[in-house]
Amino acid sequence: MADIGWTLGIESTAHTLSFGLVDSNGIPFPSVSDTVSPDQGGIHPRQAADHHKDVAPILLDRLFEKNELKPKDITNVAYSQGPGLGPCLRIGAAIARGLSTKLNAPLIGVNHCVAHIEIGRQQCGCDDPVLLYVSGGNTQVIARLEGRYRVLGETLDIGIGNMLDKFARAQGIPFPGGPVIEKKAAEWLAENPDASMDGLELPYAVRGMDLAFSGVLTAAQRLIDNGKSLGAVCWSLQEHVFAACVEVAERALSHTGKTELLLGGGVACNNRLRDMCEIMAEERDSESFAPPRMYCIDNGTMIARLGWLEQKSGRNTALDESAIDQYLRTDQTPIIWS
Repeated sequence: MADIGWTLGIESTAHTLSFGLVDSNGIPFPSVSDTVSPDQGGIHPRQAADHHKDVAPILLDRLFEKNELKPKDITNVAYSQGPGLGPCLRIGAAIARGLSTKLNAPLIGVNHCVAHIEIGRQQCGCDDPVLLYVSGGNTQVIARLEGRYRVLGETLDIGIGNMLDKFARAQGIPFPGGPVIEKKAAEWLAENPDASMDGLELPYAVRGMDLAFSGVLTAAQRLIDNGKSLGAVCWSLQEHVFAACVEVAERALSHTGKTELLLGGGVACNNRLRDMCEIMAEERDSESFAPPRMYCIDNGTMIARLGWLEQKSGRNTALDESAIDQYLRTDQTPIIWS
């Protein structure tokens, strides 16, 4: 096994291209990132891939300059192998292969979902949590069992972040819509502190241990069409879908007997969701953890961190095994590290 010095991480699963670093001890350093921001509509995979290709040299130079490093200081190159948007993943993988070959540094393809877990564990100091993973493309409740991160429940249709963005887009709110929904909900609640759900009811998203958001999205839009204010619907939408996620997470804690809940993914930046998780955890004598927001959103540092863990445990990715897998599942990655 090669010596582990600086590990470079490349994140390119969707709208963001990000380069991050961990040092020889696995200590993370903030990423350098750029996100495609369409003027209208959602993220087009090919346009996002073109964006990643165009900004990659600029971001990489910025990362080296920011950390006073040279390319020769990189001893390992990690990249998101999946899941994600195919064209975007291929750009990241191509960059990783090129750097790995040029620098003669081992290549490590990692699971994007697992990377969210591991950077959260490192940042929060939790040991064996249930993960509530809430992002644009994914919504899952995950727990470690017998050498894998098992999916105990997940969305049956679209990710919670995708749902929030679709609702926002229908109201003329540009991407990303989630932060605007959070702001409008908070403003409306401040003006209506005695608010109730009368006239603002939405379908409940829980389906056993799974979740479904498309019906909630349709019903929320119907409230808007029937004259309800945008702030009121934003508040109701958040309350309903976050309560559903927290309920499934609580069931997972009860089922597994674990006492730690860890948030991950871009939607984990939301203050209301964080508060609801803390309330639930406190009521069942558990703890709720949320990483700093820069490590909740997609970032290269989490890829570097997981690459460091895997390289330290002796795993590399051969070039003929480095193809991306846009449908890679959380539970397909063996946990070979401690």
